[in-house]
Amino acid sequence: MFHKNIKLVLAALIIAFGIYQFTESNIGNGIFLLLFSTIFIFLYFKNEFILLAFLKLRKQDFPGAQKWLSYIKNPEAALVQKQQGYFNYLHGLMVSQTNLIEAEKYFKKAIALGLSMDQDLALAKLQLAGIAMTRRRKMEATALLNEAKKLDKQNMLKDQIKMMKDQMKKM
Repeated sequence: MFHKNIKLVLAALIIAFGIYQFTESNIGNGIFLLLFSTIFIFLYFKNEFILLAFLKLRKQDFPGAQKWLSYIKNPEAALVQKQQGYFNYLHGLMVSQTNLIEAEKYFKKAIALGLSMDQDLALAKLQLAGIAMTRRRKMEATALLNEAKKLDKQNMLKDQIKMMKDQMKKM
């Protein structure tokens, strides 16, 4: 696993060599190298292992996603802040199947670090509301559900929120 700044150094070196190719009248090589450097810039902001873990989760392959996430040994050094949030978010999703206390820790850390998309933030808050509800913290669960409802602008989680509110009425 590369440190996140190594990717930027590689991109800068490739850009510099691409500019050198332009000065040597090798226009095709220069264009290719400039385009090639965008891969490293993209991977600085979107970690390759997190992308692969998301692909595994789309197929409901939790062990495969866990395998890809396990390649990230030191998330603070290897990931930018938003990616650290998604790292914790993915761990929370996988751990929520077995250990709710640990999942709560991961989801809270993911929310604190920040998630790029409102849908992901809404799902994290919905998961936290479910955990709070299982631990009989009705006020916290209600507040988290209301926040999740505000963040769910496309109404993708509408049914889950409604179902959880109905379950809370029975408490």
